[in-house]
Amino acid sequence: MTLLETRNLSKSFGGLQAIDKVSLKVEQNTIHGLIGPNGSGKSTFFNLLTGVYQPDEGSRISFDGVDITNSPAHAIAGLGLARTFQLLRLYGELSVLDNVMVGYHPHTKYGPLAPLFNGAEVRRQDKAVKEEMQELLEFIGLADHAEIPAAELSGGQRRLLALGRAIAMRPKMLLLDEPGAGLSPVNVDNLMATIMTLKERYNLTIIVVEHILKVVMSTCDTISVLDHGQKISEGTPEFVKNDPAVVEAYLGREMADEDIRAAMDA
Repeated sequence: MTLLETRNLSKSFGGLQAIDKVSLKVEQNTIHGLIGPNGSGKSTFFNLLTGVYQPDEGSRISFDGVDITNSPAHAIAGLGLARTFQLLRLYGELSVLDNVMVGYHPHTKYGPLAPLFNGAEVRRQDKAVKEEMQELLEFIGLADHAEIPAAELSGGQRRLLALGRAIAMRPKMLLLDEPGAGLSPVNVDNLMATIMTLKERYNLTIIVVEHILKVVMSTCDTISVLDHGQKISEGTPEFVKNDPAVVEAYLGREMADEDIRAAMDA
């Protein structure tokens, strides 16, 4: 079943065509990779999917059977499309537990006046939510840090917290924007193992942008490749790593010939 589909998705900024008629489908309960050199349009693509940017005329985005082409970000999130960011946007002064509860907030069942008229029920719901969020922190390995400020976490722990906050939104699809950025190889492996486990536990569909090609090649069912805003290749990891157009897109830009081939063959 197709959960997300884009048709002729385009976005221009003045004279720059950042995304140029990109059409793709993401099947439910799969991991779909999105790769490409710097400036290829990956972040813009994510911003279009999540309502940060509005696409050009003629573009279409469908999520879970709903046309979300021009929907605002909060409406898209409410349908079950969540994301993380390359530059982490945590609330450093809040506790780790409070950060994941921020993610859960859209599912709160009572209004702002409820504490005045039905305080007991509000306290009961708050207790249940905290227990659920504590269980999530246990699952991602941050339960022992629940009460400390997020600013005191290490880089790897912050990545996990950002992931946990996104999971707290109870998404159907999760967009991961360079989840391994700034992490050591060991921490990257641990993070990806956590993501794979979360995918199965919460029945998630995932789109991942990642410059660490070994990660993408080893975890994704399908990979789409962007270059200069256009989709130049798509298929299984085996197909993509052997596609001359993909190798050509990277050569001489970010990595040397032998490096890109080694990464894709890893």
